[in-house]
Amino acid sequence: MAGLKQMSQTTARRRAGDRTALAIIVIAGLALVSAAAFLFSIMTGASNASVVDVMTGMLGGGTESALSNRDRIVIFDIRLPRAILGFLIGGGLAVSGAVMQGLFRNPLADPGLIGVSAGASLGAVSMIVLGGGVLTPVAQLFGIFALPLAAFIGGLVTTMLLYKVATRQGQTSIATMLLAGIALGSLALAATGILIYMADDRQLRDLTFWSMGSLAGSTWSKVSGAGPIILLSLLPLPFMARGLNALTLGEAAAFHMGISVQRLKNIAVVSVAAAVGASVAVSGGIGFVGIVVPHILRMIIGPDHRFLLPASALLGGALLIVADVVARTIVSPAELPIGILTAGVGGPFFLWMLLRQRSRLSL
Repeated sequence: MAGLKQMSQTTARRRAGDRTALAIIVIAGLALVSAAAFLFSIMTGASNASVVDVMTGMLGGGTESALSNRDRIVIFDIRLPRAILGFLIGGGLAVSGAVMQGLFRNPLADPGLIGVSAGASLGAVSMIVLGGGVLTPVAQLFGIFALPLAAFIGGLVTTMLLYKVATRQGQTSIATMLLAGIALGSLALAATGILIYMADDRQLRDLTFWSMGSLAGSTWSKVSGAGPIILLSLLPLPFMARGLNALTLGEAAAFHMGISVQRLKNIAVVSVAAAVGASVAVSGGIGFVGIVVPHILRMIIGPDHRFLLPASALLGGALLIVADVVARTIVSPAELPIGILTAGVGGPFFLWMLLRQRSRLSL
C-alpha cells in the first residue's frame, strides 16, 4: 500500500511537471483577479459612483455623503447580489466540471454537456410549474430552498443514471458517456417542454430566461436560497483531491491505496448535483464553464486536484463575472443573455478539444 501511495505521488508530480510553485503563484494571482473582477462588476453600469465611493459605502463609512440613494440602490440591491451569485455560480460550475472530469477520468466530462444541467433544469421547472399544484406542500415546507432543492434532485438523478450507464466493470467509456448524456439531456428537455406547455402566462414569464441563462433576476433572496447550497456542496471537494488524484491510476489502484472509492463517488455525485442544481435554479442553463476552465488550468498548472479545484473555483467565478459584465454592456441598454455569450466562446473551444482528443474517442 505504501508503494502504491508513493507511486501515486510520483505519478502526480510527473504529470504535473512538478508545477507546485507555479500553481501557488497562479492561485494567488487568480485571487487578485477575482477581487478585481468583483469590483469591476459592481462599478460598471449607469451609476456614476467612483471606486472610492463604492468601497467607502461597502465598508459602511460615510455612505450618506459618498453615494446618492439611487447609487446605493443600484450598487447594493442590484449589482452586489448579482456579482455574488455570478462568482458562486461560476465557481460552482467550474469545480463541478473538474470533479466530474476527475471522476470519469476524462477531460471532456462537463455537467452541461452530459445532461446534468438539463436534469437540474427539469427539477427547477417542475417546481415553478407545479409548485402551486401537486408540489405545493414541498414549496410551503422548504420555502426559498424549494427551487434549489428540486434542481438538486433533478441533477442528482441524472448524474447517477449517467454514471450507471457509462461505467462497466470499473471502466468509464467516453463514447458511452457522451451518447448517454445526449440521450438523458434530450429526455429531460422533452419533459421540460411538456411542463412549459402546461404553464400559464405568469409561469411562462418566469421560465423565459431558462432557455438561455441569465443573472438578470439576481436578488438577495436568491443569494440566500442558492448561495448556502453551493457553498456547502463545495466544502468537501478539497478533501477529495487525494482521492481524485489516486483515481488517475484506476479504481483498483485507488482502492489498494486506502481510498474508499465508492464513498468518493457518492460524495462527488451529490456535491456536483447540489452545486449544479442550485446554480441552474437561479441562473438557468449556463454552459461550457465546467469544461473550459478546468482544461485551461490543466494546461497551466497540471492535473493535481489539490491545486486544480481551488484554481477552478477562482477562475470560474471571475470568468462568469466578467462574462456577465460584457453581456449587460455589449448591447446596452438591452442585455444579452449570458448563456449565449458562454456558448459562443465555449462551443469553438470544445470543438477544438474534440479535435485534439478524437484519437481517444474511437467513435
